Amino acid sequence: MNFDLSEEHLALKQLVRDFAESEVAPVAEQLDEQAQFPYDLVKKMGLLGLTGLIFAKEYGGRGADILSFAIAIEELARVDSSMAITLAADVSLGGGPINLFGTDEQKRKWLTPLALGEVLGSMGLTEPGAGSDAGATQTTAVLDGDEWVINGSKEFITNSGTEMSGFVTITAVTGEWDGRREISNIVVPRGTAGYSQAESYKKMGWHASDTHELSFVDCRVPRENLLGERGHGFKQLLQVLDGGRISVAAIGLGLAQGCFEMALAFAKERTWAGQPLSRSQAVQFKLADMATNVELARLMLYKAAVLQSQGRPFVEEASMAKLFASEIAVKAADEAVGIIGIESQNHPINRFFRDAKILTIGEGTSEIQRMVLARFLGC
Repeated sequence: MNFDLSEEHLALKQLVRDFAESEVAPVAEQLDEQAQFPYDLVKKMGLLGLTGLIFAKEYGGRGADILSFAIAIEELARVDSSMAITLAADVSLGGGPINLFGTDEQKRKWLTPLALGEVLGSMGLTEPGAGSDAGATQTTAVLDGDEWVINGSKEFITNSGTEMSGFVTITAVTGEWDGRREISNIVVPRGTAGYSQAESYKKMGWHASDTHELSFVDCRVPRENLLGERGHGFKQLLQVLDGGRISVAAIGLGLAQGCFEMALAFAKERTWAGQPLSRSQAVQFKLADMATNVELARLMLYKAAVLQSQGRPFVEEASMAKLFASEIAVKAADEAVGIIGIESQNHPINRFFRDAKILTIGEGTSEIQRMVLARFLGC
């Protein structure tokens, strides 16, 4: 068993770290304070090949493995979670459904510009009454001749309202079959008549990422915008979310790593009773626990990513990684604030603290992850 990263993985890690530290870090606080979407940085990620990292070269991608994607997200989140979630949602939720279930024509039409960083993609699942209970979707799509007529709304949709936003793949009820509601996935290009976005949310964290409520009123799209087989939307959705949990785990890992590094640096610099704060046993224990949790999260994440890259079962490992990484991220942020103390108010750790909690909610709450894992245990 070899735990060393390959030369390719190490090179990518350094590439993203250099980008994050030299271009993202200097402006992260300002972007957060102004809730400003970083168009230049997002376009730079496209030029670096990050938006097409895991997609096939024939569709503008680089053909890298899932571990490469996890490493890239981790390095971005180590500096700024808004940048990390923008890339993660674009690739796993925006490009993922097209990549997994799209036809060659659909991939060339929507996946290629996403992979090249020309547009951002998004996925519309969550509704006021449908989140963890994804099967409760109320949005409908009725076939009228050669067009789907869509009515309904989605909320908290990442990457859906920027100037770069290209399309959203939504779940919708397309009929009933044997008394059961038929759920399908349909691609809706931005700018389609009847499709609108509300004002951006005022959020607790991820201020520099883009999040909107979407509305569909007699919105018509071509019949061929159906993604995969009709009625298979829920099954497709679960497959997309299984992979998406790896990217959220990577954000949790990167955020926890960043919190640990800031807390350690502060403890070494700040003196207490004539000695560095890091000499305090109470602080040492906190730092030791943070470092241990970060390493455990990294091992769990990388294992899940490697399994998915190899085409082997990975759902259980991805749920474990997402559950653990998101919860230790919250704990790491809390401990780091405790170590830095009152100065946290004007310290980057403030942003990390606010960004952490959503990780235990998005892509399946911690409770949902425990339900998934309980099924694997035969409960």
